[in-house]
Amino acid sequence: MSEEKHIVVAVGAGSIAASTAAVASVLGTAAPTTVALSGPALTSGLATVGSIVGGGMLAGIGVVAVAPLIGGAIGYGIYRTFIKNT
Repeated sequence: MSEEKHIVVAVGAGSIAASTAAVASVLGTAAPTTVALSGPALTSGLATVGSIVGGGMLAGIGVVAVAPLIGGAIGYGIYRTFIKNT
């Protein structure tokens, strides 16, 4: 495979992995908090997610915000792995 095609494959694989990981992480953390879409449901859901790290609602917001970043880091790691093999 030529170097250009290998780079295209690496970018594609990294993009797919990052997108999949980000969507999965958001669905896994945010979806349970937005079942009823009411204020009390959102705050109690965020507090529940925040209790994972020993905090409250503010910690829950942090957990939900960091989840897509982790997905992006996973995708970037896959991209770098493909690039190093060229």
